[in-house]
Amino acid sequence: QTLIFYSLGFICAFFLNSKSNMTFLVAQTDHGVEVDSKKENSDGVFVVPGNNAFGNSFRDYSAETERQKIVRELYRQSHINQTYDFVKKMREEYGQMNKVEMSIWECCELLNEVVDDSDPDLDEPQIEHLLQTAEAIRKDYPNEDWLHLTGLIHDLGKVLLLPSFGGLPQWAVVGDTFPLGCAFDESIVLHEQLKGNPDNNNPTYNTKYGVYSEGCGLNNVVMSWGHDDYMYLVAKANKTTLPSAALFIIRYHSFYPLHKSGAYAHLMNEEDHENLKWLQIFSKYDLYSKSNVRIDVEKVKPYYMSLIEKYFPAKLKW
Repeated sequence: QTLIFYSLGFICAFFLNSKSNMTFLVAQTDHGVEVDSKKENSDGVFVVPGNNAFGNSFRDYSAETERQKIVRELYRQSHINQTYDFVKKMREEYGQMNKVEMSIWECCELLNEVVDDSDPDLDEPQIEHLLQTAEAIRKDYPNEDWLHLTGLIHDLGKVLLLPSFGGLPQWAVVGDTFPLGCAFDESIVLHEQLKGNPDNNNPTYNTKYGVYSEGCGLNNVVMSWGHDDYMYLVAKANKTTLPSAALFIIRYHSFYPLHKSGAYAHLMNEEDHENLKWLQIFSKYDLYSKSNVRIDVEKVKPYYMSLIEKYFPAKLKW
């Protein structure tokens, strides 16, 4: 079964092309990740590549491929079933943190059992994506250790797909997120599918502000349920000492209508605007760095274990 991950912008040192049987050689860094210099500028800083791992443009949901059919069906179900009432129910249930007790690293390892059907750009193991995202950030922002750890843990909420966490369907765990309780913005991916959402015809929810007010703050906005919101709840409930920008990134990294299109800015407060700057930095590493890079897990593990110990308790309630 194919496993999926969003990866870093580095290509492996010995990447074998199965068709041409050609080997490409690139340098290895001190952190245990091999770097493709084509993904860097002259200053050694990550540069957004032009294409995803399939050679296509990023986030292209219109291509007629088998992968795209899976992605479109996931969003069809999400857009129909993600309602204001559904999210309230999910937050109440999962906010009890009574599913599992385990460490952050144990959760990282669990994630390799997860399949994500929402990504049109790549299909690789989840733990690879976590480490690659974190290592890319670590390279460009060496002094922001909280951001390195955020890269590692941002997708851990995808364990919601596993039986021990309730075995939620894909549409309730992965994919782009968007606000409920107000009108659906046209920047939401596959926006036309939202016509089948019951909230779309509810006069309480289908206006610009809906149940909210100008500048109310995103913390007061009900977002579609998924791994983002769940991991945010886990971090808060377990009293992490990560800064607010990290929690903002965890909760809204799939909120592309906001950090890519600028939608729903009328609901943001001053703190949201400050944290959005960090989310936009993070998004570059989370999304646009997809390749077939490999990470030496054992080499980087001690560093991330030290960060986990710094910002989290040894065992967390999930």
